[in-house]
Amino acid sequence: MYRIGELAGAYDINTDTLRYYEKHGLLSPSERTESGYRIYSEQDAQLLKFILRAKNVGFTLNEIQELVSIELNKSQWACADVKGRVDKKLDNITAKILELQKFQKGLQELSDSCCGGDESAEYCSILEALDDIHHDDSIPRFDKPISAKGDKSC
Repeated sequence: MYRIGELAGAYDINTDTLRYYEKHGLLSPSERTESGYRIYSEQDAQLLKFILRAKNVGFTLNEIQELVSIELNKSQWACADVKGRVDKKLDNITAKILELQKFQKGLQELSDSCCGGDESAEYCSILEALDDIHHDDSIPRFDKPISAKGDKSC
């Protein structure tokens, strides 16, 4: 049996995290003492470990809640249900990585197009490139090199 501070310490988390999980229905103490202290069982500790592992691989609290529900009622679910959730999360993460790589490429091209000097930003190639994007009324696509307008651009 663990008090809240002991369980939090065992997993190197804050006691507020345990209270948050309790508030959101992920983890509840098995019992409370007469004075209201939360008491967690070994089974609660194992569930906390499950929650933390799911969090560490990127699941949201709502997704973790679904997984906990499955974990607590394994006989009602198929392995395919769990794999489907993991594959969906993997697809979402892959899409986010691709989007971030586009952002990275665009930002790198903007950075590479500018000298970063102490001159006035009046002829800043980054601002000019962003202004051109705005005037095109299109979504920025950085598949062509950025070229600055005017002779004085850096």
